[in-house]
Amino acid sequence: MRKLTYFVATSVDGFIADPDGDGDYLNRWVEPGYAEDMFGEFPETVPTHVRAELGLEGAVGKHFDAVLMGRGTYDAGLRLGITSPYGHLDQYVASRSLGTSPDPAVEIISGDVAARVRRLKEQPGLGVWLCGGADLAGQLVEEIDELVVKTYPVFAGSGIPMARAGFAARELELTDLRQFAGGQVVSTYARRR
Repeated sequence: MRKLTYFVATSVDGFIADPDGDGDYLNRWVEPGYAEDMFGEFPETVPTHVRAELGLEGAVGKHFDAVLMGRGTYDAGLRLGITSPYGHLDQYVASRSLGTSPDPAVEIISGDVAARVRRLKEQPGLGVWLCGGADLAGQLVEEIDELVVKTYPVFAGSGIPMARAGFAARELELTDLRQFAGGQVVSTYARRR
């Protein structure tokens, strides 16, 4: 059975994007040493169109063979003309407003996204990467099996939170913790059920 993993970058105070939904402010902390480590461990999370220039064109995924994005996350690439951002993975976009997929390699999930995720998790494979965003993470909070949280040394003050989910004390177990010279901390948590 595959896991649903929320692999996400955030500020220290838990914001994945600025108030307008742009997460580029976090890129300042993706410095060479940190990037090399992250790309080495999670090469499948690098978009297809930049894999070659980063030396990752033939890199085999270690954790994920499928990616699930919300409409806002998908739209960031779509605005640049990128209709299949992770062509090396099975791609799914949860959207109530996007009727048909702009690319045959991308499946649109317009109905019960949690039910579809449960079916994806039942399939054999590496895992399903929940790529973003906050609304989708909120809808799937009970389906998330693991969180890999890349915390960058910045306090944003406001913006888009990691998830828009109702309050509940959902227990996690810390399974890995790595700190980098640039102040980045990568914490891996498993969901206690």
